[in-house]
Amino acid sequence: MIAVIDYDAGNMKSVEKALAYLGADPVITRDRETILAADQVILPGVGSFGDAMGKLRQYDLEDVIRQTVEKGTPFLGICLGLQLLFEESEESPGVCGLGILPGKILRIPDAPGLKIPHIGWNSLEIRPEARLFRGIENGAYVYFVHSYYLKAEDEAIVAAETEYSTRIHASVEKGNVFACQFHPEKSSSVGLQILKNFTEISGPES
Repeated sequence: MIAVIDYDAGNMKSVEKALAYLGADPVITRDRETILAADQVILPGVGSFGDAMGKLRQYDLEDVIRQTVEKGTPFLGICLGLQLLFEESEESPGVCGLGILPGKILRIPDAPGLKIPHIGWNSLEIRPEARLFRGIENGAYVYFVHSYYLKAEDEAIVAAETEYSTRIHASVEKGNVFACQFHPEKSSSVGLQILKNFTEISGPES
């Protein structure tokens, strides 16, 4: 069973639909025991960093997320879900993120001819050993919708990068923690393969 964390943050249904298409068993939930019992856990999300952290705390999900990560359950953050795993965001000064991974979320710099938010398809420069991208060719295109981007403190955790006005850390993985700034559930066959790869990653008790 894959727990898709429900904190009123938008794209849960599209993630659920993509997982079901792959034959997985997704459950949208904010129930503590369900999340802790899951084989994999996904934190999706669209919207504001500060509002999302407020919702996670309102629903007492912050501690559950930490426990899930600490016990070694494969964990995937998508879009805003990636950003929340880090320490802070320029979008919401003074609001602490989950701080599970070191790094900051910065606003995409203005650049001639480029619109912000960045909405559309960009190619990825993929690290060869990245588990989330197994079977996916370097340069594959995925779908982004964002105004803020990750600058990871530790570049060793960066699994894929892209260029849009600046160098963007588009995906990270460290141990059992994975995250994508783009939307795999909206990225056609490439995105489905990424989600399939995640569903096949097992935790320590499997």
